[in-house]
Amino acid sequence: MKNPRLIVFETLYKIFSENSYSNIVLDNALNTDAYDKHFISALVYGVVERKLTLDYFIEKYTDTKPKPKILIILRMGVYQLLFMDKVPSSAAINESVKLTKEIKQGYYSSFVNAILHKVDADRDIPDIASVKYSVPNELINMWNKQYGEDKTHSFLSCINDRPPVFAVVNTLLTTSKELMTELEADGIKSAQFGDTGEMLKITSPFDLSKSDAFNRGLFYIEDASSHECAEALEAKPGEVILDMCSAPGGKAFASAIGMKNQGLIHSFDLHKSRLDMINESAERLSIDIIKTSVNDASKYNEEIPVADRVLCDVPCSGFGIIRRKSEIRYKNLDSIKSLPSLQLDILSTSSGYVKDNGTLLYSTCTLNKKENEKVVSAFLEINKNFSLMRDKTSFPSTDGGDGFYYAVMVKNVS
Repeated sequence: MKNPRLIVFETLYKIFSENSYSNIVLDNALNTDAYDKHFISALVYGVVERKLTLDYFIEKYTDTKPKPKILIILRMGVYQLLFMDKVPSSAAINESVKLTKEIKQGYYSSFVNAILHKVDADRDIPDIASVKYSVPNELINMWNKQYGEDKTHSFLSCINDRPPVFAVVNTLLTTSKELMTELEADGIKSAQFGDTGEMLKITSPFDLSKSDAFNRGLFYIEDASSHECAEALEAKPGEVILDMCSAPGGKAFASAIGMKNQGLIHSFDLHKSRLDMINESAERLSIDIIKTSVNDASKYNEEIPVADRVLCDVPCSGFGIIRRKSEIRYKNLDSIKSLPSLQLDILSTSSGYVKDNGTLLYSTCTLNKKENEKVVSAFLEINKNFSLMRDKTSFPSTDGGDGFYYAVMVKNVS
């Protein structure tokens, strides 16, 4: 079998040099005959997550930037030294040196050895936010300006933690107490989360494919903040609901369960493959009121009916889910400047499907007021027949959900 560290190196090279998505590249790598898959996953995600911290230590002891392949090996070695307590220093250093030879870069083996020994003797991470949390200064500065330094620091402190996992109870088929018992039978520990009885926090490792409760449709996985947004829609039995950017479908499932599987939900997405996933999950959950269709949410479609409630969970920069998708933090802020215009287009188009006195809900999984409050304000300024009922920003927390924003608006009768 292939050396696990070589698999990590090849995966990271694709991520950093070819701008490949970490989860896709890693999944492909783990589908091989690799062993020690937990180590591989931890090292790949760890290096991506902590890149700025690792580069701080590497730059501290090098006069010039190492070649790309050597830089990856150094990042791997430094991460093992700083963040993998179960890996002895000798193994982290010696295996990194061996890896330089394995990829035919043995000329740099002494260089790698020297740098890693220096880092091993100097493990103190400075109290500089961008280095400590491995988040670019421009993003931290944006958050400080928009939310204040205290709030920003509070969620930066958990931005590199493993996010909690939540199971939404399918109350069409079971109750939270019954589900806890079923999960226990699957070897999965859980605890009640929140006051509604609709969500459990999973507190032990688990494999969904081996969970009988999951396969029987007794629950689905969704972040707590995302589920709170779905609850804010307040879908009622017998209503017509439009979910304009529906995939992967969690909010549609929450609405269907809240509607007691009575009424009609139209779930739209640009890609049929993503709608197929919604259909498969809906069938597993015994939900039959969801109708999926391919649609471009930014363009008005006369075939779409008016509805009691319309949900616009729009494409966004994703800065609220960094702990789930580490590389999002490295986005250039200039690259997302066009998003508010698209978001406003989708919101404005979707408002045309709302009945009089109906509800329009706008949401994102980002922390950026230009994509959140300012989009809603721009919409309301143009559309005087809508009024804001409430909005909320959720921030990542150690025991709670991800960063999220939603705004609930109502269409007034003229």
